[in-house]
Formats: sequence, structure tokens, C-alpha cells
Amino acid sequence: MTIEFAPLNIPLRRRLQTAAVLQWVFSFLALAQFCLAAFILLLLSDWWILAVLYAGWLFLDWDTPTSGGRRSQWVRSWSVWDYFRDYFPITLVKTVDLDPKHNYIFGFHPHGVLVAGAFSSFCTESTGFSQLFPGLTPHLLMLPFWFRVPLFREYIMCGGLVSSSKSSLGHLVSRPEGGNVAVLAVGGAPEALDARPGALTLQILNRKGFIKLALKHGAQLVPVFSFGENELFDQMENPTGSALRRLQNRLQSIMGVALPLFHARGVFQYSFGLMPYRQPIHTIGNTTTTQPIHTIGNTTTQLLHNPYTL
Repeated sequence: MTIEFAPLNIPLRRRLQTAAVLQWVFSFLALAQFCLAAFILLLLSDWWILAVLYAGWLFLDWDTPTSGGRRSQWVRSWSVWDYFRDYFPITLVKTVDLDPKHNYIFGFHPHGVLVAGAFSSFCTESTGFSQLFPGLTPHLLMLPFWFRVPLFREYIMCGGLVSSSKSSLGHLVSRPEGGNVAVLAVGGAPEALDARPGALTLQILNRKGFIKLALKHGAQLVPVFSFGENELFDQMENPTGSALRRLQNRLQSIMGVALPLFHARGVFQYSFGLMPYRQPIHTIGNTTTTQPIHTIGNTTTQLLHNPYTL
């Protein structure tokens, strides 16, 4: 295989963009394991009292990921996220104003491999969410498993990530003061197994639980589509029924997380690696209807068949 190396005279700005994405990929793939190992080593060291104190804090703070989380505007506004955005680049497009007196569920597609579009748009301020939607607070829902990892949970909550459990979603959309946006990757982890360039397979059927919660609490549904999300990584062929797909489905049912075998480019060469391709992502919401969900007759049909608008 011929390796295509990156040129040496790349501008500093692009190198900073690559570094920003590299730390993001590390955070997704290895930071949780690193944090768990650090906690265990601290517990076994002479500083074990710090680990015990943190374990006590963890016990007292256990329900925070299901109660709106604990965001940090400082972390969300880090300059590193601007470089992250510009690497692809990523844009967030608003089609209409949303009333901050209401709560919303953003039904997000596609999940992609690492959800780059949703992360940039809703876990950072790099795409200008607060300016585009004043008075609204976005919360990206993530598998509850990750909020059980010591230290790692604190970091991801800083960006506005919360648990994807039913109680967590219900907490967000039931606030009488409004202003909450729960961003849900409707296809979930299984959708990541079909994320590859030129393909778009969405997991929609039998995923209507969030619609029931919207009906119950009077939240409004906003379909959101991230164009270009599936173009970031190649993935090993795993058609439905293949041995690899059966293994992935089995592991996903046990652990709750999908394990796509993906690859793209490297840091200093373009032939292989775990860095995403530089492909533009446009995250766009279809807000052609923002009536309270309880006034819509056929809610499921409205959500699943209402066309996305550009």
C-alpha cells in the first residue's frame, strides 16, 4: 500500500485544527479508560484518601446526569472547539426562531461513527448555538454507561452531555419554565454500524419512546439532520447477516455501545488512521412545524415523514 504523507509546509492553523480533532478522537476512544485507570492507581497509592473522598462525592452526585447535568460555559467556549469546527468545517443552520418558553426534543440523524456534528453544534459554542437560539439550553443525550466512569463523567457533563435514560429525558422536557433542548440521536449506537461514505441507513422503526414523552409533557419535536456526518470515516464491510455484524450486534446488546471497525486518515499521512476525513458537515433542523406536540394528530407520521429543509 502506498502511503501518502502530508506535506511539511502545512499552515499552523491547519495543524492546530488537526491537533484539536486528535484530542477529540482520543476523548471518545480512550479518555474514559484513562480516567478509570487513573482513579484505580490513585486508590492504590499513598493518596488513596483522595480517591475515597471522590467516591463519596460520586455517590452523592450519582443522579446529576439524569437531572440536567452540570455544564460549564467556560469549557464549552474553549478556543480548541473553534479549531475543531474549522477542521471539517461544521456549520449549524437555523431555519426559524424557537420560542424559549417551550421545551424541545431535537431528533438527530444520522448518528455517524463519532457524532461530530452533534458534538460541535450542541456541546460547544463553536457553531454559535446560544446566538442562534437565545434562551435555549442544549443537552446532548449519551448512553448512561459513560456517566458511571469516574472523572470522565465530570468532563463530559461540562459540555452539556446528560444521560439518555427515560428519566433524564423526562426531566428536561417537563421543566415548566421551558428553555430546554434535549438532543437525541434517534438511531442510537446501532446506527453507527451503518455509517460509511455514500450510504445512509437510519434506525427509525420501533424508536418512538421519546415521542410518548413529548406527548406526555407537551414538548415540541424538531427533526435535525447532519449532512456529511457519514462521510467522515470508512468502515469494514459488515452487511446484515455477516459474521462481523452478528458479533457487533451481540456486543452491542451486552455492553450497550456499538463497536464499528472504522478507519480514515492519520495525523501525518492521509492513507490510514483514526482521524476523520476533512469533509464539511451541515447540521440543519426542520422547523416547518413547531406547534406543541399534543396538537398534532398523527405525531409519529409527522416526525418520521416530514421532509428536512435546507
